[in-house]
Amino acid sequence: MDVDLALEATVDFWTRWGSHCRDEGTYGGAVKRSLLVLRALTHHETGGIVAAPTTSLPEDFGGPRNWDYRFCWLRDAALTLEVMLTHGYETEALQWRNWLLRALAGDPEDLQIMYGVGGERDLSERELLHLPGYEESRPVRIGNEAVSQFQADVVGEVMVALERLRLAGGKEDNFSWALQRTLLGFVEKHFDEKDFGLWEMRGEPQYFTHSRVMMWAAFDCGIRAVRQYGLPGDVELWEALRHRLREEVMAKGFDPNLNSFTQTYGGGQTDASLLVLPQVGFIAYNDQHMLGTVARLEDELLTDGDLLLRYRTESGLDGLEPGEHPFLACSFWLAEQYARTGRRADAQMLMDKLIGFANELGLLSEEYDAKEMRMAGNYPQAFSHLALVRAADAMHGVARLSLAVQTGDQRDPDSAGHG
Repeated sequence: MDVDLALEATVDFWTRWGSHCRDEGTYGGAVKRSLLVLRALTHHETGGIVAAPTTSLPEDFGGPRNWDYRFCWLRDAALTLEVMLTHGYETEALQWRNWLLRALAGDPEDLQIMYGVGGERDLSERELLHLPGYEESRPVRIGNEAVSQFQADVVGEVMVALERLRLAGGKEDNFSWALQRTLLGFVEKHFDEKDFGLWEMRGEPQYFTHSRVMMWAAFDCGIRAVRQYGLPGDVELWEALRHRLREEVMAKGFDPNLNSFTQTYGGGQTDASLLVLPQVGFIAYNDQHMLGTVARLEDELLTDGDLLLRYRTESGLDGLEPGEHPFLACSFWLAEQYARTGRRADAQMLMDKLIGFANELGLLSEEYDAKEMRMAGNYPQAFSHLALVRAADAMHGVARLSLAVQTGDQRDPDSAGHG
């Protein structure tokens, strides 16, 4: 290799790629840096997007919450695709869709929540007991046990992302729409099953409210593909299942005594993942059910440093020892919620704080230890950067690429209509 030529070619590639991203607005520079990070987490040959390039950087220093994130979570990648599309990077979105088609080829019952960058399926977890870990944080892990979990939300994230691609002008072919129908068939078959949720709990499976809403979102996207794009599918069945999920979530996932959605059906705990409900159109950002939920999140999950925890680990629901630092994506979700409901001063204060945590390269990890003023967890983290872009877009008044923007939100009566 001629190092000088290689360096010149590398700089040229990234300069050209970044030049397509406008850095306008208060947080334009952070948005551009985050999009560059997300592109750098994308494998140049396969299009697979890894959650982070590291393993076992601890979420709780000295504790066991050390995971391997060097894989392609369907959820994280789908959310990355959404923000890429919002900023005009359709080529990367198509590359990821092609990766998805290859990775998911075969029996739909073999669907996994995550794969290797080349579509590898065997990601079994091992503990490397001979290694001391980062600052004595044991165990060091390679592979991830979550690969075998049923996480009911994942198909919803994928369907939402692929709908965004369709709205951006990406053409469905026989393979891509067939895949989406297969994914909806998977949700149908596992409709009544409990799952391990967005946060990959290692306790007992539950009916997580976020998961059930994402199942609703999966059918919601499928219905529009049939009704508005003329694609084939069992739309009457999907509409019935979507309606059933809406009724179920409002009856079992919302506690009127607490005036809040809850982490699980019938449970009293709250969860930052509930901030996703308006993001997928299940409910309006300013709906009273949602505003009550936000008030409870602020009351129960905000730390002294005004950062949002995922949930209270003391509940024991995740099957691990209590203790972790605030998950940065959750605080960005809260900033987005503030911005979308007119709480601009609160949104700006939180955004300034979060972006201030980035290092001199503009990179963010998974979590932040406000007491020690240091990053925690794997790094750099796709989830943190894609949530930053979403929140900044809300602050800048950028419309999400959604049906509401494209058609004036002419959904059928059973759909929430607040995308």
